[in-house]
Parts: sequence; C-alpha cells; structure tokens
Amino acid sequence: MVLWVDTFNRYFEPENARAALAVLEAAGYRVHLPRPVDGGRPLCEGRTLLAAGFVDDARSEAKRLLQAVTPFIQRGVPLIGLEPSSLLTLRDEYPSLLPGAETTALATNALLFEEFLARQHAAGELKLELKALPQKRALLHGHCHQKAFAVMGAMQQTLALIPQLEVDLIDSGCCGMAGAFGYEAEHFDLSIQMAELDLLPAVRAAAEDTLLIANGFSCRHQIADGAGREARHVARVLRDALA
Repeated sequence: MVLWVDTFNRYFEPENARAALAVLEAAGYRVHLPRPVDGGRPLCEGRTLLAAGFVDDARSEAKRLLQAVTPFIQRGVPLIGLEPSSLLTLRDEYPSLLPGAETTALATNALLFEEFLARQHAAGELKLELKALPQKRALLHGHCHQKAFAVMGAMQQTLALIPQLEVDLIDSGCCGMAGAFGYEAEHFDLSIQMAELDLLPAVRAAAEDTLLIANGFSCRHQIADGAGREARHVARVLRDALA
C-alpha cells in the first residue's frame, strides 16, 4: 500500500509515521512512500490552503499529489493516511476540486490507517500479533472529520485488537481547534470554552495510567495545552503493542 505522510506528521510528529510504518510492516505489508514527480518539495494535499480559502493553490497541490499516487491507484493499491482532515480531503474535496476518473479512484482507495486495519481484520486478512499494554484503560477522542464521515467505529475496532485494553469513547464535540481556528488569537477564548464543555474535563478526570488517544493533530495539542496530558495517535498505541 501507499502510506501518505501529511505535512503535520512529516514535520511536527514524525513518530506517528514511523509507528504506522512499523505496524504495517509487522503485519507483512509492503509500504510505498509517495514522492513528488517533479523532485521538488514534499507533497501536500492542500487541506490548510482550502481552510484559508486559497482554492487555486489547493488545486495545484492536489495535481502534484495526483501525479505521484495515480500509478498506484490505477493498480488498486490503497492509499493509507494518518491525519483525518488530510486524508479525508482526498475523499471529500478532491472530486470537486479536480473532477474526473483519477480523483474518483483516489477517493475510493483512500483510507485512514485504522480503517484499513479494521477492514483487513474483518476480511480475515490481517496478520498482526499484538500483546497487552501496561495500561488497561484508554479514553478515545474523535476528530470532527472522523465523526462527520462516520469512521470512529474503525478506531474502536482496531483498538479492540489489543488484548485486555478497555476503550471508552469520550462523548465530546469539537476540541475547539477546528483546524487553524483555535490557533488564532481572536478565537482563543472561544476555542478553550469549546474544549471545556466535555473534552478537557474528561481528560483531567482520567487516571494517570489511562491512555489518551486522538488521531487529530490539533486535538492532541488542545489536550496537551488545556489539560497538560499527552494524547497519542492510534499508530503509536499499536506500535507499542506489537508482540
């Protein structure tokens, strides 16, 4: 498969990408990392450009990514992503940005890391040996894109593969970051108010040995800044559970 490492995980939290690679290789998959055809700067799907209204620039980034991954997609190779907002942009906005067979095929073959693993497990094709972790309980926060696309179930199914781990989903709305919204000074207070509705109180109430899991980059940083706790991407949790 193709492992799509978005800008957030490439530059800010590369440990997530390394963990995902370790898990996929442990399961016996051959992993390709896409490179730009023009040999220039690393690929970007353009999510942040779209969020800021730079549609033409986002379309240019989409074309670069398509050039790099289309040869794989044409052969039916799935493209696996780590950051919900980045990967689901390929499923949602790309067919509108660049209508055509290539983006339709990409949208069909683009899966979140945990979606891919859950589907392989359901099909009886996942060969991944996992062991119990020192932690026996985990709290899971869903990114808004995961909720909007109804793929939180895949997170829960994937985490259920870890022996003896009890996983509870935090009944929360948006963490308050909403992409770049919470990073802007004029929105800081509102962002924190949103986080304080459900997410941060649940995190503060969690025992120290409770795993905190969130796949969204901004969600993890809101948790760290607002509650002083580290939340991990599911790829890191699975990597730690490799037998």
